[in-house]
Amino acid sequence: MEEPSRTSKALGPRPATALRRAEIVRAAADVFAEKGFAHGTLHEIADRVGMTHAGVLHHFGSKEQLLVEALAYRDRLMLEHRPEGQDLFHYLVDIAVANSKQAGMIQAFLAAAGDSVAPGRPAQPYFVERYRILRAEVATAFEQTCTERGVSDPAVIAAASTGILAVLDGVQVQWLLSPEAVDLEASTTFVIDAIVAAVLA
Repeated sequence: MEEPSRTSKALGPRPATALRRAEIVRAAADVFAEKGFAHGTLHEIADRVGMTHAGVLHHFGSKEQLLVEALAYRDRLMLEHRPEGQDLFHYLVDIAVANSKQAGMIQAFLAAAGDSVAPGRPAQPYFVERYRILRAEVATAFEQTCTERGVSDPAVIAAASTGILAVLDGVQVQWLLSPEAVDLEASTTFVIDAIVAAVLA
């Protein structure tokens, strides 16, 4: 007697299921960007894709896991269009400015990031991998730029790559708390330019 369930597991999710999940993730990214994590509900996400609340949970298990998938989706879009070398640093500023037009998603991202430092939290694997990939991308941009300038110090590049990511997240926190007092674009540009100049000095 055939065992279709075993075969389907070996082959992975059916194409229709994968497409449905992708549709839910895109809707979740839109809802969280508009309303943040706390006020963006699974019911609204479900309505946008013509499903029930239970149907969304069937695919993702929890609202927290769906947020992780939505954040990962946005990361993939960001990395698909990234430039190389020194242009990457300007691109990161552009991303920060674009994010400022979707304050709800920044709130959701930063709240999940803060929560992820506790052991066993559902978002922790995502954030560990996210920062690993982004540090590597920024380090590669530094290496390309340093090669053009005839300078190189791996330890400095590693520290600078970590620092740039810290700037991006840290300025966003201050901007969310005091948007009238913090110029997100100017502050982010100033510090990233200073870090790049220090590496190339």
